[in-house]
Amino acid sequence: MRLLRTSTFQITVLYAVVLAISTAAVALFLYWSTIGFLQRQTDQTIEVEIAGLRETYRSQGLNGLTRVIGERIRAGDDAEALYLFADSRLRPLAGNLDTWPELVSTEDGWYSFLLQSDEKQTNARARVLQLREGLVLLVGRDISNLDGLLALAGGALIWGSGLAIALALAGGVFMSRRVLKRVENVNETTRSIIGGDFTRRVSTRGTSDEFDQLADNLNHMLDRIENLMGDIRHAGDSIAHDLRTPLTRLRHALESTSTTDDIDTMREGIESATEDADRLLSTFSALLRIARLESGGYRLRKERLRLSDLVDDALELYSVIAEERGIEIQTQLDTDTEISGDRDLVFQLVVNLLDNAIKYTPDDGSVSLTVVRSGQDVMLAVTDSGPGIPENQIDKVTRRFYRVDASRRRPGSGLGLSLVQAVADHHGCKMRLANAAQGLAVEVVFTSAVSDSQAFSS
Repeated sequence: MRLLRTSTFQITVLYAVVLAISTAAVALFLYWSTIGFLQRQTDQTIEVEIAGLRETYRSQGLNGLTRVIGERIRAGDDAEALYLFADSRLRPLAGNLDTWPELVSTEDGWYSFLLQSDEKQTNARARVLQLREGLVLLVGRDISNLDGLLALAGGALIWGSGLAIALALAGGVFMSRRVLKRVENVNETTRSIIGGDFTRRVSTRGTSDEFDQLADNLNHMLDRIENLMGDIRHAGDSIAHDLRTPLTRLRHALESTSTTDDIDTMREGIESATEDADRLLSTFSALLRIARLESGGYRLRKERLRLSDLVDDALELYSVIAEERGIEIQTQLDTDTEISGDRDLVFQLVVNLLDNAIKYTPDDGSVSLTVVRSGQDVMLAVTDSGPGIPENQIDKVTRRFYRVDASRRRPGSGLGLSLVQAVADHHGCKMRLANAAQGLAVEVVFTSAVSDSQAFSS
């Protein structure tokens, strides 16, 4: 019953019905083109015989008609030809039939009757011509061979159609079992995953057919879900670890403020609590912004942007901090290069990359910013002279709250590169991280460059 409910078997049954109808149509066509043609040829032969004998009777009379019929019978050229010339009482005068047969008339003026020979009955088809003086002429043909051919063709078509339908149903059962087996493989894997085994994957056969493509897509989806769940677990651990310290300081500052009467101490406690609260709010704002981007809840407001102008605006914000620490910022900006993007998001991307580079660059170090066009792409590259990232952790630093152990003593939430990745993905950009000769190099490639002919005037 389960097999009968499968869509594959139902499609096969539908195909078998269509096959039966098609076979019936083919049978009718074959009948019309073969058997029908032979029947029409038989009728035409009788009509020609009738016309010839009528003309003989008119020109040569009774004796001439009797002589011609006798000659044709004696010649024996056509064994299927039947002749009977009879008087008004239907008594035979000439022909190869001994008695006048029992005729069964049809609507088209033709007659059919049975021939008795050697205890065997065969069908015959004839025309009857009324002559003068009550004489009657019957001209017909033995159609037993045609009936045999018709029976043979009909039997072949019936058996052939039945065999074709049976084979179609058998093929449907076979194909349904194969499909059901592969679907059951998917169902078994999903049941295991529902039961909590997130390591299970749908097996493939390496044939690259539709089921293999479906399995590959499901496996990619499961990998993505597993990574997201890992990110969620990691984010939860990181939130508990990284936000505990500012929350503890905030509580301590508020508690100290509430137990002192000294105005200066109260002011310092409030300022410290405000700074910790601002950091917490900034962290949660970044989280919300990333969530909106990844969930598709943010609608891009794309416009033509000169990327070098956004970099200059970001440098104005961070130039003072860099100067205080003796960090040299080197720039190589292609001022004629434009992209299509959301101004606020792209500016946030540039700011986060610059902030991250300055944060992890030691005092008296250097940071390099490059905006260059390559073909139809525009690349923004930010390189610092900091400690870099261990090779086995480069693919993890874009996760939320992920921070290399050595950098946990520095202030930060571990969301900077996560937000950069989210903005890059939302713009269809490619983001690459690699350790340079000294420090970390981050490249963001925009593939929606505006052509030179559309560039803004300087």
